[in-house]
This record gives sequence, structure tokens and C-alpha cells, in this order.
Amino acid sequence: MPVIIAKDLPAFDILTKENIFVMGVDRANSQDIRPLEIAIVNLMPTKIETETQFMRVLGNSPLQINCTLVRMKTYNPSNTSSEHLDKFYKTFDEIKNETFDGMIITGAPVEKLDFPDVKYWNELCDIFDYAEKNVTSSLFICWGAQAALNYYYGVDKIEYSEKLSGIYTNKALEYNDPLLRGLNDEFNIPHSRYTGVRKEDILENGFLNIIAEGEKCGPSIIKSIDNKKVFFLGHAEYDRDTLKKEYQRDIAKGLDIKKPENYFIGDSIEDINMSWKSTGTLLYTNWLNYYVYQITPYSLVKK
Repeated sequence: MPVIIAKDLPAFDILTKENIFVMGVDRANSQDIRPLEIAIVNLMPTKIETETQFMRVLGNSPLQINCTLVRMKTYNPSNTSSEHLDKFYKTFDEIKNETFDGMIITGAPVEKLDFPDVKYWNELCDIFDYAEKNVTSSLFICWGAQAALNYYYGVDKIEYSEKLSGIYTNKALEYNDPLLRGLNDEFNIPHSRYTGVRKEDILENGFLNIIAEGEKCGPSIIKSIDNKKVFFLGHAEYDRDTLKKEYQRDIAKGLDIKKPENYFIGDSIEDINMSWKSTGTLLYTNWLNYYVYQITPYSLVKK
């Protein structure tokens, strides 16, 4: 079943050309189906690229999905036009009286800042509080996962001596968890971050389980024991060339940074080994099916 998005959203044409099943709002309204309502809180500066990535992985699900894009009211990104934001995004104030089946909160390039120093931290905390009561299942990505782990459970983030960037092998620790259904015991996930969390802090918490981890990337998939919160420290939604673009941007900024590990084929940066595509598809499909669709009530009640 399709992701329901406006036909003039840039993602619509991109995904249609890729044969990803997307549907315009008018056609969706003519069908007697209650779609899953998913809010995507997009904290990334590259809004259009990020929203397309998430709609791509969500569009591989057999479920009909209506996506609501959410932005921070207290921060105006410089990389996305105000016209795009005004047309396709809502603020938290505009959704706070609604309920959602699922919510995705993305990463953001602010890892080195202390959480309270992030310009929109207070607003994000309001969203965390809201999600606790008004969302069936929340999925937090990269920095968004670290922020949520800190806010909900007091887990501190740690800063690395150099950027963790590349494709890393992860090992399943909870083989029978529905999130990992259909995945191999070992699978690859892209990571791109300067910070992470300690395995010991997760294990000592008592309210969290590590579902998968990697030797180099550490805890990669974490879940709350009540199944309402899922934390992806990596970026299984990334496109083939996303890490390449990030690497080129870092080089252009004059940063002393290594090439993403296990990503390029040989010495060329033009040949890329995309070894995580099926993993990303299964992880997001499994989250939608087992932690959203199978649990959420049929009727969402507005407050």
C-alpha cells in the first residue's frame, strides 16, 4: 500500500520514478481505508532529501500511510526554502491536539552541543512529552535517539575522538524480536555521527534492551521494554550516496576527516557498495507492522 503525500511534494516525483508506491491525497480520500498516521519530525538541514528517504522506506510497507511533516517553530533552517516549509510542514502547535499511530524523530548535526544548548531543545522536549501520551510507537534516529535516551532515561551521550562514518556490521542480540524479523544474524547499517552511548549505561538502566550492536559502532538498535520507543543509532534509511555527499561537504568545510569505512569500492568515491538496502526496508516495515499497526487503535481520538 502507498504513502499518501501531496503530488507537488518533491518526493512524489522522485519516488514515482523509482516505482515506490505513492498516492495523491485526492485518490486516497476516495478509498474506504483508515491509513496509519505517521508524524515525521524532521530535524535535518537537508529537509527534502531526508523526507524523501523516510517516505521511500515507509513506502515499501504493505500498509497505507499518511505522513505529516513537522518542523521546529523555534528554529529556521537555512538549507530549505520558507516556501517549502510553509507549504508542506506543520509546527508542533498545529499538531499537539492530534494523536498519531507512529512518530519518527530524525537526527540532527548538533551532536557536539550539550542538549540544553540546542536552539530548539525546549520545543523538542515538549514533543517528547507529547509523544509519550499521544503516539502509539515512537522511532528516534541517530542524534534524535541520543536526545530521547537522555530525556526519557537519563542516558548520557559520549563524544568520539573522530567521526564514526561508514557501513558497519551489526549482530542481532535479540533474534526473535519482531524488529529483526527476516534479517540475517549479521547485517549492515550506515552510521554518521560524532557521539554515541555506552553499552553499560543501557544495560544498567533497567528500562531498555539492546537489540543489535556492532563491534565498531556499539549499540545500534535499542528498544524500551514497554515497546513504545525504538532507537536507531544508525541511518538504515540512507540513500546510496548520502554518506558520499556528507563526506564531500566535510571536505569542502576543510575538516580533517577520513573516508566513510566499508562504503566505497576501492580508491574511487564514485563506486559505492550499497549493502544495507534490504536491512533498511525490513527494519522500517517491521516497526510499522509489529509496533504500530498491530497495536494502534482503529480510531484515533483528537484531544
